[in-house]
Amino acid sequence: MSDAISTFFDAWQLENNKQRLDHITNSTTADICYSDPRTPEALSGINALNEYVGMFSNNAPGWSASVVKNNASNGMNLVTVAFSGNGPDGKMQTQYGQYFIEMEGELIARMVGFVGTGEPE
Repeated sequence: MSDAISTFFDAWQLENNKQRLDHITNSTTADICYSDPRTPEALSGINALNEYVGMFSNNAPGWSASVVKNNASNGMNLVTVAFSGNGPDGKMQTQYGQYFIEMEGELIARMVGFVGTGEPE
């Protein structure tokens, strides 16, 4: 598994802006391109991505994002991520997402995320 991918998703649980920015800076290219179902259009650059990830940590305090599976081939990764934390009822919840992640050397250059894992519900 790419250390950059794990470092990036570790940033999702950081409420401290500088720590989160450091994680994202150390795991992505300067012109990172990111999109998922919650972004109205693709985000470009570390600062835009840091703001977006910060919304997650602000809106879901105590939640974490962790890589549970990574299939890599020729600079492309298919990554399953578990987003976990206490729901409004106080019970632990986990939601899964999948990402296609394109690497440039050791850093993430492009990410496209999807809700769920593609399995029938």
